[in-house]
Amino acid sequence: MTPAARPSQHAPELRAAARHFGRRRFLTVTGAAAALAFAVGLPAAGTAAAAEYDARKISDDPFTLGVASGDPLPGSVLLWTRLAPEPYQPDGGLPAQRVTVHWELAHDAAFRRIVRRGTAPAHPEFSHTVHVEVSHLPADRVYFYRFRAGAWLSPTGRTRTAPQPGARPASLTLGAVSCQAYTDGYYTAYRHLAEEDVDVVFHLGDYLYEYAVDATGNHRRYTDRTLPAHFARETVTLEDYRLRYALFKSDPDLMAAHAAHPFVVTWDDHETENNYADDVPEDNGSPEEFLLRRASAYRAYWENQPLRRPQLPTGSDMRLYRRLHWGRLAQFDVLDTRQYRSDQAYGDGWQYPGPESEDPARTLTGATQERWLIDGWRRSRALWNVVPQQVTFSRRYNTTATPSKVSMDSWDGYPASRERILAGAEAAGVENLMVLTGDVHVHYAFDIKRDFADPGSRTVGTEIVTTSVTSGRDGAERPANWATYRAANPHLKFYDGRRGYVNVTLGQHEARADFRTVPYVTRPGAPVTTAASFVTRAGSPGLEPAG
Repeated sequence: MTPAARPSQHAPELRAAARHFGRRRFLTVTGAAAALAFAVGLPAAGTAAAAEYDARKISDDPFTLGVASGDPLPGSVLLWTRLAPEPYQPDGGLPAQRVTVHWELAHDAAFRRIVRRGTAPAHPEFSHTVHVEVSHLPADRVYFYRFRAGAWLSPTGRTRTAPQPGARPASLTLGAVSCQAYTDGYYTAYRHLAEEDVDVVFHLGDYLYEYAVDATGNHRRYTDRTLPAHFARETVTLEDYRLRYALFKSDPDLMAAHAAHPFVVTWDDHETENNYADDVPEDNGSPEEFLLRRASAYRAYWENQPLRRPQLPTGSDMRLYRRLHWGRLAQFDVLDTRQYRSDQAYGDGWQYPGPESEDPARTLTGATQERWLIDGWRRSRALWNVVPQQVTFSRRYNTTATPSKVSMDSWDGYPASRERILAGAEAAGVENLMVLTGDVHVHYAFDIKRDFADPGSRTVGTEIVTTSVTSGRDGAERPANWATYRAANPHLKFYDGRRGYVNVTLGQHEARADFRTVPYVTRPGAPVTTAASFVTRAGSPGLEPAG
């Protein structure tokens, strides 16, 4: 049954609001405010409508989903938590009333040297999540934080501020992760990442998966618990997405990683629906129904991630692309390649390139985001210009034949868009370009060529693709297509199909990528090893095995 034929799962009031405001006007602030008021069953007055609940009445630990921080700035940190004594219940175990939450920021984990403290409301309209932006802090410092609600104290988190804009830090180490299907295995990689000495973690998409989760967690094969039946359906409504975040974020290894490091997050497709493109759903169903679904998914994403107020969605629109700096060492241009893209050519999948995919008008980023990226490069004073994004940027042929098929969902399906980005980097004088990618559930290391049709053309940057945390289950060091891919793509320098993450250290003279892998995820407790390490020299793009 296609989405067009499936009965709507959204509230009648919400569907009526969407029809009234229309396909595009639904994206406006007025339309979104009315629609989302219906979505949570509350009057349009919003957060002021809820009465206050006495936090002393909370009888069970409300910090079941841990704590997190994100988007470090030179003088500011963003702190997150959610109150949910019963996280697998639709209301989280709390009444539809706001709760006052106390927070503390300190120099030390024992909280003997408090830097700042305050309170924040946990509103039922936002599923009792809390986003605290602490400003006017010294740059380039490590801090510890925690929350309190009534008699309950949260776990302690560790975060940091970024260096001052003009600073020249010696190095920065980041972790890169993506694709964490709960049903495919255990988050062991996150437990290891929590113990790594990294400054920040970039999550490159597929934090959530919309597919049904059975009573035993599918390939987790639980024997000590039974998951509620409401997880055994695909996420469509706001309640569905909120519950699914509660399931994923209740994992102790994921909570440990969030508590250990600040995260910078961006989504791909599964946070909403597989391979959607802008307002076109995967199966070409009703645009009205899909915009309602997208609004619900985006709302739940903001609620459950350590994101700042500029990322708060309005209806089915959310400005997720943004720019962060690490002094003059690195500029991070975080992209959204899902919300604004043209529909995939030739019906998606792996297809031969042709006039439809090569249409110059096609875009993966949208015109506004594309201009924002290139304009940011023109103004950049950073040594390394890093682009955290979702889908494979470099060309991938899947055979050694000519012609060969390419993925219509990746940048290969939007070659004109990729060419404009590469031309923009060239015009801006970007010397040390690095693209960080997720999505494909394997480790790749690519030299980015100025002309992928010519293997001898100039190398203009590096693409580091991190494998999945769990998606694809255990994987293999050399997947079945390993030899073919290496032969068909001479700019592909490394390929490993196991699970894990990547650590990237940016220095004043070189960048180093360490590809970390675990041998299995379908049972807990796997060790972690470094499968390979590569370096690229500042001012001399191209990957070399690390010595």
